[in-house]
Amino acid sequence: MFVDRREAGRKLAKRLARLRGERPLVLALPRGGIPVGYEVAKALDAELDIVIARKIGTPGQPELALGAIVDGEHPEVVINEDVMRAVSPSADFLEREKQSLLREIARREKVYRAGRKKPEVAGRTVIVVDDGIATGATVRAALHALRRAGPKRLVLATPVAPADTVALLEQDADEVICLETPEPFYAISLHYDAFPQLDDAEVTEILAQSWAARAQKAAASS
Repeated sequence: MFVDRREAGRKLAKRLARLRGERPLVLALPRGGIPVGYEVAKALDAELDIVIARKIGTPGQPELALGAIVDGEHPEVVINEDVMRAVSPSADFLEREKQSLLREIARREKVYRAGRKKPEVAGRTVIVVDDGIATGATVRAALHALRRAGPKRLVLATPVAPADTVALLEQDADEVICLETPEPFYAISLHYDAFPQLDDAEVTEILAQSWAARAQKAAASS
């Protein structure tokens, strides 16, 4: 159980402390992963940035994950084959959802980055951070896309997730760090005392704080 996302991030950072010397890149999934990633990056003296993935909902049941998509030079789509077989959505539906989600991802990229360039992933130790994982569809899309970018090492870190999801994600990351794997697993929010929804302004503010602190430290050491 965690007090809030910030505390969860500090606890994750302790498990990740051995990676500090590798000068890792911390990529948090907005919105909920941002406060967690902020604390991880702060503790590891690491660069914080974002990776944006969006869930593809099923027709009539948007909360049921058909898969997920993450933008990039080549947008990555990960499909839940079991749900796909059960629902059998049309090709038109999938294409409409894909284009709609890519537009939303582009909007968020523009708002959150405020002109800042994407960081280089190739050859680096990359730590992907979220505030919790349920089915893993969204984070799998992010991991697949990042793997194609050629990181030296790809680590997934999250405070809480079901054990079977962790086992699945271990196929996509070089290492998965998960602090709690409760069974049965009902909802991420049940493992936090405070789990408020974040808006774009809060995400932007947290990122700006991290980037400003890092720039100030770099200037002081030059």
